[in-house]
Amino acid sequence: MMIMLVMYAGSGLLLAGLSIPLITGKIKPNGLYGFRVKATMENPALWYAMNRYSGWRLLVAGLVTVAGAIGLYLVPAISLDTYALACLGMFGVAFIGGLVQSILYLRRIK
Repeated sequence: MMIMLVMYAGSGLLLAGLSIPLITGKIKPNGLYGFRVKATMENPALWYAMNRYSGWRLLVAGLVTVAGAIGLYLVPAISLDTYALACLGMFGVAFIGGLVQSILYLRRIK
């Protein structure tokens, strides 16, 4: 189970790390990294606003994943399958929740 802990916690830390340049506005409009939709690609001001907003949500998703992976690891007698599915579920809820919030925010500010 230690491998799963490292995998989920590491993935969460990676997401959190990837969110920092988005939050700080260091990523220029590009085709690989950021909140890439037609509206943000065509409008640099919208690009930076959306990436700042969605970057915060990505940071939360990453930290939830790390906290969940560590917290569930400490649960005595949890099976590997239960651990893996619970970690995946927490990540999914946090990530999809942030994505939905970001899309609604885009609609609001566009």
